[in-house]
Amino acid sequence: MFDLKITNATLPDGRTGVDIGVSAGRIAAVEANLGGDTGQTIDAAGQLVAPPFVDCHFHMDATLSLGQPRLNESGLLLDGIKIWGELKPLLTQEAVIERALAYCDLAVSQGLLAIRTHVDICDDRLLGVEALLEVKRLVAPYIDLQLVAFPQDGYYRYPGAVDLLTRALDMGVDVVGGIPHFERTMADGAASVKALCEIAAERGLLVDLHCDETDDPLSRHIETLSYETQRLDLGGRVTGSHLTSMHSMDNYYVSKLLPLMAEAGVAAIANPNINIVIQGRHDSYPKRRGMNRFPEILSYGIIAAFGQDCMMDPWYSLGQADMLEVANMGLHVAQMTGRDAMRQCFAAVTTGPAKILHLDGYGLDVGCKADMVLLQAADPIEAIRLKATRLAVIKGGKVISSSAPRAAKLDLPGRPSQLDPSKVGAMAAK
Repeated sequence: MFDLKITNATLPDGRTGVDIGVSAGRIAAVEANLGGDTGQTIDAAGQLVAPPFVDCHFHMDATLSLGQPRLNESGLLLDGIKIWGELKPLLTQEAVIERALAYCDLAVSQGLLAIRTHVDICDDRLLGVEALLEVKRLVAPYIDLQLVAFPQDGYYRYPGAVDLLTRALDMGVDVVGGIPHFERTMADGAASVKALCEIAAERGLLVDLHCDETDDPLSRHIETLSYETQRLDLGGRVTGSHLTSMHSMDNYYVSKLLPLMAEAGVAAIANPNINIVIQGRHDSYPKRRGMNRFPEILSYGIIAAFGQDCMMDPWYSLGQADMLEVANMGLHVAQMTGRDAMRQCFAAVTTGPAKILHLDGYGLDVGCKADMVLLQAADPIEAIRLKATRLAVIKGGKVISSSAPRAAKLDLPGRPSQLDPSKVGAMAAK
């Protein structure tokens, strides 16, 4: 007896005509023509069923704060940091919680059921930490929320940040964060990487550092992070986020750097939506793209993913909790338009970030948690192209969000009365 059965599904690996049986919140069977009684049946009608989307890099304490206390008219990274510094003293726990919960509602509707969010600890009240710990408790039934202790103003640069980060971790924050390129000197940045990795090693925690989010080709803290990861035997537990300086580094140095990252077991996160607009601001032309070398990173077997980073906050005024939008941007910025490369971009918002977050029971295999998304698309490439409608979002075998299929009514002589955009794409495949 299945609690739920999804029939005639297409899976991201290309299998078609697959049935998925769910019992007690877990996937109990994945096979064609699955028999047995069921409490609820969903006909996928040949469309894509994927594991839920995962955002491995976000700032939930700032989300939906756009315009408070003022807009970032320049769009510059440092101006965003300055505005956030002006807003922090005005924050209340209630406001942070309210905005974060509203964002989580939107995330669920988009099939985004796991999020790693950095929370600023450069505030003597640790208000954001307390607020997001409460949000984590409230959304636990439907979102896996992982918190990173993030010293936005610098682990050494901000007075008291060393103690504040320790306090945040003692309160239950999950991951050690940092921002070495924002320290006063390159030496301070390297020292912060060493100290933060040692804290993680001592506490048995994961590490995720904002690393080299700059156009400076000599910002090379990812090299230090790789060294410390290997020295402290942290392989598989460490992530370098952003890494935009890679787009300014010469090819010879990168040919040394990427093997070091692979050898150390350091993962990499690109944030294409935000970095394509923040980086390269001092360039005229040629103008740098402002992202890391994502295809090359993948070619070395390094675990890599796309993050959303921001939504309607001092740094980025757009966004809609849509990881397919992020994959679409990443695909274009990284010039990953080959068929296999586009599938890698889908993996960069699903299985890749799931590995970075160490999510337990993630996937579509028997025994995995019954967390899935039914998309109005025939395959992962079409899902990215269409930013496909989430027809059903399933958590623990229960539908927690649903949307009607996207369709347009037409009134054209001699043409169909209704248009399904996915069917138009199917014509090109013939």
